[in-house]
Amino acid sequence: MNDRITTHSSLGGLREELRLLAYRAGLPVETRYRLALSAARVAAGELAEGRPVLLETVPPQSVARGTGTEQDRLTVRLHLPYASEGPSLEGLPLPAERVPGPAAVWRLPAPAEPAADGDRDGPAATELLEEELRAAVAGMDELAEDHRQLKHELSETNSGVLALYVQLEERDEQLRQAHGRMLRQLEDALRPAPVAVDGLEMAVHYEPAEKDAPTGGDLYDWFVLPDGTVHITVVDALGHGLTSTRAALNVTHAVRTLALEGHPLESLVARTDEVLATFDHELMATVQVVRLDPRTGELAMANGSHPPALLVRGGDGTGALLEARGRGIGFPLPGSEGLLHDRLDPGDLLVLYTDGLTESRRDPREGEQRLIKAARGLRERPIAELPAAIAEEMRTVVLHPDDTVALTVRRSRP
Repeated sequence: MNDRITTHSSLGGLREELRLLAYRAGLPVETRYRLALSAARVAAGELAEGRPVLLETVPPQSVARGTGTEQDRLTVRLHLPYASEGPSLEGLPLPAERVPGPAAVWRLPAPAEPAADGDRDGPAATELLEEELRAAVAGMDELAEDHRQLKHELSETNSGVLALYVQLEERDEQLRQAHGRMLRQLEDALRPAPVAVDGLEMAVHYEPAEKDAPTGGDLYDWFVLPDGTVHITVVDALGHGLTSTRAALNVTHAVRTLALEGHPLESLVARTDEVLATFDHELMATVQVVRLDPRTGELAMANGSHPPALLVRGGDGTGALLEARGRGIGFPLPGSEGLLHDRLDPGDLLVLYTDGLTESRRDPREGEQRLIKAARGLRERPIAELPAAIAEEMRTVVLHPDDTVALTVRRSRP
């Protein structure tokens, strides 16, 4: 096969020429139709404008490669002599080499055995085209089979992933249940049950700022002193989570220890600060300490920066805030400035709480007034339901979520 240059004025003639020369060179059928498609795409613009193109073929020659070996290559050049600029070679089915001038070049590895000399004319163009179509159909069939197999494998993979997902969901649910049980046990350990004392009804409600972190710095403690009076401590430690829980526990334990040792009520806040300051310099907490005699209803309260208590009379339902002045644990000059004294008559209700209950969209005083209204309206509810009912009504207007303790004490009627 010698160098050959032919002129073409139609796409059909160009494609037939390329198919035939590629057949004679013994190129694979896929390379043949890719070459024909690529050359037709490069020449289409010129031929559509009525300008001819030149097709030059150079027979296979030995070309040195980078490895030092040699390989025969067939060179096909497509010249566009009347084009003003080089053709676009992007996205061709068979990539072409860009050369100076308006031309495209394909250098194709030639097989060791080209078509036999006796078959120099080659088959008809329709036969070559049919052979290309058969090869294309066979390739499509192969791709379709690969696609079917891939879908089958993907389906099996999806089934396995779904089964694994179900297992993970079940495992996650088991972990959530175990986590919930652990947290409930932790809450039970941190939050003592109401004290059973003749003459008093007591209940408490705790609500965390975040459902997935049900421990915080709002704690309480209540117990009976040797003289029969009931001691109640309400603490709100700065922060959230386990760190503030530890701080609040330190306060409640210190207050309990000092109270059982017989320290006067008015000195408990200051003495607690002295005890805790030696090993926790960053602790800050508000604290309220109440003593209540269940036989007489006599009440005494010391306070350290904590919100005022609420007393609702059982007779006429009037409500009053009981506010003792003082500064909390970790504050400058900590301690209660004095004791506040009052008396619970039969049917009277005492509400102790942390500031999460009264935070509103306006000011704390507005929250306190809403608390008075809620407690007055709910004061006859069963004591076990009362603190949760008050909290539910108060939480309809909240500035931001915060840990909340609502503790209620009602003096029993005869």
